[in-house]
Amino acid sequence: MQAQPFTVADYLLTRLKQLNVTEVFQIPGDYVKHFTQALEYFDGVNAIGAVNELDAAYAADAYGRTRGLGAVSLQYGVSTFSALNAIAGAFVERSPVVVISACPGADARQITKMYDVLYHHSTGNMAADQEIYRHVTVGAITLSTSAGAPEKIDNLLIAAITHKRPVYIACYKEVWGEPCPMPPESILQPVIIKSDPLALENAVEQAWSQITAAKSPLIFAGVEILRHGLSGLLQQIIDASGMLYTTTTEGKTVLDERGDKFIGTYADAASIHEVHQLVTGADCFLTFGTIITDDYLVFIKSKYADMVLATTGQVRAGYFTYENVTMPDFMEALLYKFKNDNTYPLPAIAPPPPAYPEPWLANSDPYWNDKPDTITYNRFFQHSMKFLDDNNLLKDIVITLGVSSSLYVATNAYGLSQGSFISSAAWQCIGFETGAASGAQLGGGKRAWTIAGDGGFMMVCQSLSTLARNNLNAVIFVMSNGVYAIEQVYVDMDAFKPGPQYKFDAFDILPGWNYLPLAKAFGAEGFRVTTINELKTVLEKLKDIKDKPTLVEVVIPEKDLPRQMYRLGAEPA
Repeated sequence: MQAQPFTVADYLLTRLKQLNVTEVFQIPGDYVKHFTQALEYFDGVNAIGAVNELDAAYAADAYGRTRGLGAVSLQYGVSTFSALNAIAGAFVERSPVVVISACPGADARQITKMYDVLYHHSTGNMAADQEIYRHVTVGAITLSTSAGAPEKIDNLLIAAITHKRPVYIACYKEVWGEPCPMPPESILQPVIIKSDPLALENAVEQAWSQITAAKSPLIFAGVEILRHGLSGLLQQIIDASGMLYTTTTEGKTVLDERGDKFIGTYADAASIHEVHQLVTGADCFLTFGTIITDDYLVFIKSKYADMVLATTGQVRAGYFTYENVTMPDFMEALLYKFKNDNTYPLPAIAPPPPAYPEPWLANSDPYWNDKPDTITYNRFFQHSMKFLDDNNLLKDIVITLGVSSSLYVATNAYGLSQGSFISSAAWQCIGFETGAASGAQLGGGKRAWTIAGDGGFMMVCQSLSTLARNNLNAVIFVMSNGVYAIEQVYVDMDAFKPGPQYKFDAFDILPGWNYLPLAKAFGAEGFRVTTINELKTVLEKLKDIKDKPTLVEVVIPEKDLPRQMYRLGAEPA
């Protein structure tokens, strides 16, 4: 029997395997058939069939966040356009994903010229996919031939792992199946960009002058630290300086949160009171790897001049910006100063985290005080976090969250392990959390612990089927209040007041779903909890579920307004 030739598809799969990508999420298609057929039989990389494009792309994003690189295979046009939202989120939140596709081949293009035929899934502009993906990737190419394919594929993958952002690669339909040389065994490495020495020296000196003049400095860490493998360097700076640190919501768990310098996550008005006080009282911020969104508009307006900022995009000290200075070099130089210069502030010890049942008890909607068995957002976290802590499970889970009221309540959590909090806090996508569960669990090897709004879950509920198909024991908690609560907060908070005269806007009211039959239809375990005692009982049952996902409908009052969201909604626009 004649051996099958090594193809362009095999080349890409070999390179992905070398980079520890052992799963590729996929949606089938005729144009991309040569790649999907190669994937089906490729040793060491598994095809994970997803049920729709958002499911596949959210999963690849979460996989990239936990594994260092993710990949998704999509059909031209109808698939790539559907997945665009998820890849845009990966771009904004610095998650490296390889988007793999194929388009009409050389024969189709010739027929189009001859007969003016519109090929299926095409807008008429056969380069439209690539042109659109240029806006949400750090590289987008279409290969019309196997000639030069190895170098082009390598350059694209290097861009993804260097910048920690998505890339897009398509081939003419036939090219994925064309013969190609095998890659060398050497693994691709990110490009190491070095700073201009004089610019680096100037940046460090200006930063040091601000640090040593400060009376209450604070480190403010963001997700780029985690993406670029700089958590160890950040920990050294914390240890050498003695400074306390906080994180953005997106950067939560950039380090293990059980350290004695972590004050808690800063989420503006949603923060725990003591965290908010420490941040507003600080007079110098060593800001490393943060994505500053409009969630931090109050912070940036009041603290801009006090910031020493280093990200992959810029280095700034106060009002001075420095070109050609990289974040790793800047951090290394500051670490050297901290170790060899005794003019920095004395070490500090972070205040202890709030003792259970805080911070949840103080942040629960006071309207429900006389109904102690009613589940509210804060009571859900109060009891579920205690369950995880009591059973020593915090180290074994990865929390996934989209944008919902739960996201801001979850920022109050302490004690999470490094890299165990995945959210759409910057792109702010409703529904991300459920699609991300499979990628988070496959990529990181930890059980996905997903808290979804019911509106978000409705957008991508089919992701439950992907979890079941792959025997993943992820848990999806659906916070079931029948409304887009987070949207209503920013439209009109009066709707949360008691009394029939205060109503939600019609566009924020959701249809009623029967979740238990839905879970069964998708092959998942299903529970419905309406009281605290029922919640506790189900949490115990979750420990014994090993080979299938679980959907838990958590029934909460429509008008429950956690104090975290109340404070955010009450802030002046």
